[in-house]
Order: sequence, then structure tokens, then C-alpha cells
Amino acid sequence: AAPPVNGLPVAGYAAIALILLGTVLALPRLSALLLGRLPLPARPSAAVAIAQLKATPRQAAISAAAVVTSFSLMVSMLIMVHSFRTSLEAWLERMLPADLYLRAARSGETGYLTPEEQARLAATPGIERAEFVRAQNLLLDPGRPPVTLLARPIPADGGMLPLSAPPLAPRAGEPPPVWVSEVAADLYGLAPGRQVRLPLGGESRAFTVAGVWRDYARQNGAIAIDRELYIAITGDRLADDAALWLAKGVSAAEALRALRARLPEGASVEIATPREVRAASLAIFDRTFAITYALEAAAIAIGLAGVSVSFGAQALARRREFGVLRHLGMRRREIAEMLAGEGALVAALGAAFGLASGWVVGLILIHVVNRQSFHWSMELAVPWLPLAALAAAIVLAAAATAVWSGRAAMSAEVVRAVREDW
Repeated sequence: AAPPVNGLPVAGYAAIALILLGTVLALPRLSALLLGRLPLPARPSAAVAIAQLKATPRQAAISAAAVVTSFSLMVSMLIMVHSFRTSLEAWLERMLPADLYLRAARSGETGYLTPEEQARLAATPGIERAEFVRAQNLLLDPGRPPVTLLARPIPADGGMLPLSAPPLAPRAGEPPPVWVSEVAADLYGLAPGRQVRLPLGGESRAFTVAGVWRDYARQNGAIAIDRELYIAITGDRLADDAALWLAKGVSAAEALRALRARLPEGASVEIATPREVRAASLAIFDRTFAITYALEAAAIAIGLAGVSVSFGAQALARRREFGVLRHLGMRRREIAEMLAGEGALVAALGAAFGLASGWVVGLILIHVVNRQSFHWSMELAVPWLPLAALAAAIVLAAAATAVWSGRAAMSAEVVRAVREDW
């Protein structure tokens, strides 16, 4: 709940570290509690594996600690990235309701559509409705980068914007409304009902913040204003972008040809369907977060390395135990089954505690670290199927790692390890 320090979510990072530390410190007690409830199966190898872990819960906790830490971080990152991607997809669906989107080719801020070009585009055969957007940079604070002013048709309730809270309509006598993005709201301390002054029409004018909306496209912040109000204040009828709705039965290819014919020869514009815009945006997102999957693979490797070291050390310390089991008639295959069972149980404990702590860490990443670092909010979305698959993969890999690390326990040498006790 603490605020950021110089823009950094220091308390959020500290909370994550303490949660991971607390989970590891609580592992012995929690492991003993859970292992104590496990019944002994009839199969000897499985029964010996469970009995061994029941008798040494602290050792089991040490073996599981690496899995808990690595799986916690992996779970939290998966939840954060999946929540971000799901929220981005929903945001794109909300922000791209039209059938086609046209953008004037830009050279700095010089690309635009004139009122005559806008009229020709709106009158194009096959176009049922057209909305135009004007984007400009506004400097609100000399010490900060400029925000983007978006002049577009906006209903009185701001319904076409992905609002993060119910809108607040200005009362009689108050300045006209604008809607600010979450980034702008955080950077400039704006909230619904407060007033903000914008340099428009050659002077500083007061506006009422009618709502805060989610914007993943502009990191410096954005402010949306109804285009008719913007034109009345500035007289600027130019546009940078157009959202076009097609008439019934008209294909995107037909509309594209008709639009090109309406534009001046050689006019440089970009026209795309919502699907193309979404695909390009999500491709950029996936490339940006591709490194997280490599980090998650490294985390799994670290966790399995911890299991390998622990079981390798145990195999050396338990040579006489394995020798006695072999003397009692346990075969090498059954020793392998016992080790696999111990590794699987240890990994299952680690995955269970890692899932719980990782979920909490994921909440902190979503609602604290991300919110304070980037000023973006997102909805929680848990990728249950990938998490279940990863947990199962870790359990199987840990079982194989335990067998590989304890392979010396299955050799003939362990039989001679009890020779001095005869």
C-alpha cells in the first residue's frame, strides 16, 4: 500500500522478497503438516519413499526450497504477462470498433487529412460512417514530456473510452469535460472532478476531468476531448486518423479500392483492418516479453539443479540405507521408483507452495509494481492450463532428476556399503 519512491515501487519489491523468504522459512513446518497426513501405500517402494520424507520433513523442505522459489517467480511472471496480454486484447477490442482504420502518413506531425479529404472519404461508396481523430502534443509541464491530446467524437458519458471508473459529468457552470489516461492522471495528479488547464487556441483554458481511461499506447499520457469542442476552441479541422464503418455487404477489399480512388494520386496513407492492427500490436507485445520465457526456463533449471544437488548429497549419505534395502530384497528398479517418488513428492510440495506464493507475488506485480512503474492497470487473468502443465512437467522432471542423481544407490557398490556392520 506504500507509494512509490522516486517513481520506483520499492515497497512492492520488498514485499515480494519478504513473501518468498517467508514461504521458504515456513516450508519445514508446512511440509511436516502435509506429509504427516499422507497414508502409506501398499507398494513397498512408494511406502518407503513416503516414510522417508515423513521422517525428514526438514530435509524435504530444503530440497523443495529451490523449486518453491523458482516456481513462485515463474508463476508470478506468467500471471502478470498473461493478465497484461488479456487486458491488452480487451483494450484493442474496445478501441478498434470500426471496420477499417486510415492514418495519414507521418513525417513528424506534418501528416494530416484536410477537411476536403475527410469529406471525400466519408462520401466514398461503401462507407456507411466515418469518424476522424486529431492528435497533437501538449506541454503541460516543462519538466515532463508532452502529453497527447486526442480530439475525437466522444459521447457525454465517455462510453467509447475504456474507463477505469464511472464518469463524472461536469455540473452547470463548470468547465467542459476532458478524459485523461491513467498515465496522465498519475503523473499530473488528476482525478474525476478536478480541473486541468490545457494550452488550446492560443491560451490556457480550464477543463473538468470527467473520467480516467486505460491507455496502453502512449506512455507519456493522453487526454481525450470531444472533437466538436476542440474545433470550436481551436478552429482546427484537420485530422490524422479515420475510423470507417462499411455498409452492409461491402468487403474490406472493395472499400480499400474505393478509398484509394478518392484520395489524390500519390497520397501516402496507411489503411488497415482491426485484425491487422491487433495482430501487429500483439506481435510487438510477444516480442517484448519473449525474454521472460527464457528467464522462466532458467528458473526451472535452477530449481531442478537444487533438487539434483540435494538428492545427490542424500544418495551419498544414505548408501548404507540403500545397501540394507538391497539386502532385504529391494531391486534396483524399486530403488529407482522410491527415489522417483521422493523427487516427485518434493517437487509437488514445491509446486504447491510455489503456486500459492507466486499467485500473491503476481498480484503485487499487477496491482503495485506495474501500476506504480508504468501507470497502467490491468485485470487479473490466471493461465490455469499452462500453470498446471508446468507444475506437472516440474514434478516429472524432478522425479527423473532424483533418479539420475541417486543412480549410485542402484549400483552393486551399495551392497558392500554395509560390510563393516556385519
